[in-house]
Amino acid sequence: MSYDLIIVGGGPIGIACGLEAQKQGLNYLIIEKGCIVNSLYNYPEGMTFFSTSDKLEIDDIPFISKNAKPYKDEALEYYRRIVTNKSLNINLFEKVLLLKKENELFEVTTEKDSYSANNLVLSTGFYDIPNLLKVPGEDLPKVKHYYDNAHYYAQQKVIVVGANNSAVDAALEIYRKGGDVTMIIRGEGVGKRVKYWAKPDIENRIKEGSIKAFYNSTIKEIREKDLVITTDKGEVVLENDYVLALTGYQPNFSFLESIGVSLSEDGKRIPQYNPDTMETNISGLFLAGVVCGGMETHKWFIENSRIHPGMIMNTILKSDHK
Repeated sequence: MSYDLIIVGGGPIGIACGLEAQKQGLNYLIIEKGCIVNSLYNYPEGMTFFSTSDKLEIDDIPFISKNAKPYKDEALEYYRRIVTNKSLNINLFEKVLLLKKENELFEVTTEKDSYSANNLVLSTGFYDIPNLLKVPGEDLPKVKHYYDNAHYYAQQKVIVVGANNSAVDAALEIYRKGGDVTMIIRGEGVGKRVKYWAKPDIENRIKEGSIKAFYNSTIKEIREKDLVITTDKGEVVLENDYVLALTGYQPNFSFLESIGVSLSEDGKRIPQYNPDTMETNISGLFLAGVVCGGMETHKWFIENSRIHPGMIMNTILKSDHK
């Protein structure tokens, strides 16, 4: 099966790429390893977006929310309805195993089939690979890198590692469901990018002692019933039932490197691409969405990535690869 364009990743920007390809008359296929907008589906229950609904819209399709900041379920409904109503050509629950370029064609091998295309778009996000603590005991069952629902942690001693939105949201929600929450924060305070309505909340809960926090601290070792942290005043042992290591996520760099995309060597590992066309150092291979930011996962969001699909399709239409 051969296409003008294969899009790997069925998140909001991957869907937007499919919509744009459809409008331009390109023969395309979206391949997604999970469900529609799989990453959003795996966000915590009841999560509120930082962006307003109009900033999450794609292809000028209105996103009507009853709240100023839409909830996860509203976003799932919005993007699912787009996929079904627009009859997008998308293969779900189909994991890509191998990408390669041979004789000017991209060969895509999945766990179900093989495809070829003149052009390839990687819109794979960054939510699937957590930044690990790399400490002894991180592989214990009580350590989790994803957070779903606060109910699970009621009346439990929970360590939350991190200082940005995911960590702050988890700490507040678990505290309000009856969990005993302690935050381990590497810096001097909560992150500067924490949502403006959550920042004073978490700071006040810490100040009053409802949520405990160790600043300038890191975890040294995780054990069955406790853990050891290193603080600026020495080591401290804390009783513990669960550890939520919400320290961020990263793109699948090995996936990018396997097909030959160049990454910066400054630690940020930003993929090489032309910001005017989104084309990488490999002709016909494009990036879209948050994958463009490398380790700087805070740089790209749905709202500022929505321009990528139009840039990509215009480049393809002007090229010899359509």
